Amino acid sequence: MKQMKVLLVDDEESFVKTLSERLKMRDLENEVAFDGEQAVTLANGEEPDVMVLDLKMPGIDGVEVLRRVRQQYPHIQVIILTGHGTDRDEEEVRRLGAYDYLQKPIPIDDLVVRIRAAYKRKLELTMAAAAFAEAGEPEMAKEFLKGN
Repeated sequence: MKQMKVLLVDDEESFVKTLSERLKMRDLENEVAFDGEQAVTLANGEEPDVMVLDLKMPGIDGVEVLRRVRQQYPHIQVIILTGHGTDRDEEEVRRLGAYDYLQKPIPIDDLVVRIRAAYKRKLELTMAAAAFAEAGEPEMAKEFLKGN
């Protein structure tokens, strides 16, 4: 089975480095990005399965990263993990297609469960889209990924 790729994005370097190590201890390999621009660049190159994304960052914020990622790679599952979010932020990111919205702090084992569930969802969407493509419906496959 393919190794899951997780991208952690947060401008709080000590937080994201610690989170990265704690996930690795639970057999979740990951990469880190310290700002939105770096996250978009890494998504373009490595194309993660799941992205854990902070909202409030200098430069390109999490909402814009989500918007760009969902537009280019609709099958990447994005989990928002923020310490400064509002109900309005949650509504906006869910409308844009975020898989989940979580508030810091969250127990690491709860986050691992959410990451694995997001990865499972990505695999399900990918298989369903492949079925549409095999049935001669490539546009339906694209729309299916965008809408889910």
